[in-house]
Amino acid sequence: MRQYSADLTPPWKKPQSVPEVPAEPGLVVEEPGTGFCGAVIRCEAGTVTLEDRFGKHRVFPLEPRGFLLEGRVVTLVRPSSGPARPTRTASGSVAVPGARARVARAGRIYVEGRHDAELVEKVWGADLRIEGVVVEYLEGVDDLPSIVDSFAPGPDARLGVLVDHLVPGTKEWRIAQAVTSEHALVVGHPYIDIWEAVKPASVGIEAWPRVPRGVDWKTGVCEALGWRVANTGEAWRRILDSVHSYKDLEPQLLGRVEELIDFVTAPS
Repeated sequence: MRQYSADLTPPWKKPQSVPEVPAEPGLVVEEPGTGFCGAVIRCEAGTVTLEDRFGKHRVFPLEPRGFLLEGRVVTLVRPSSGPARPTRTASGSVAVPGARARVARAGRIYVEGRHDAELVEKVWGADLRIEGVVVEYLEGVDDLPSIVDSFAPGPDARLGVLVDHLVPGTKEWRIAQAVTSEHALVVGHPYIDIWEAVKPASVGIEAWPRVPRGVDWKTGVCEALGWRVANTGEAWRRILDSVHSYKDLEPQLLGRVEELIDFVTAPS
């Protein structure tokens, strides 16, 4: 004779228990009913708010067996109060507390100048150290094809290059087209200078000024904004200090840097 529990549920049909996981900020889960995957940004009584990689927010009820964590069914619960800890890097990636920098890969990412390198470091530095990717700057890309040849990229040493003002028909476009190695990827943004890839609102201006042809772009920007023309380094420091995360940068730059990181770190 089959045995039943007090609630008349056959023992072989009882649902398996699933772990309860605190909905700590930064935890990445999937809501299986909608397929929405994102990081926890807020957990309140009865609900949790997730943010996907595109910045879209969705609110879901904290229901039993309501989420997937690394493919496993879990029950999210409201976390106990305690000291807050960093949950995101400046690039929007989930932070890995205590993670050590990886030994540098043979592959590299090249950018045009020091300002480009400093901006990439400020936003993606934590990610790059975990991945073991070194960023170097070239002081221009006029000799890019020979630089790539000297680097000799290969399956275990991929090379990614970020170029300013990479627009069809420009000098930069023609130079980039001359790089043909399958182990090198040249991408770029449409801005004349990396300054322009910072959102104007983050810098506290309405828009980046239009600089007449024949006028040094940085000098023209400083003149138009009333900044000290004699010290473009000071102007850059002002711009860089206004950048706190990926949200301060234009999407045209974000996508290209992420593309380069993926390319350089892809399995050989």
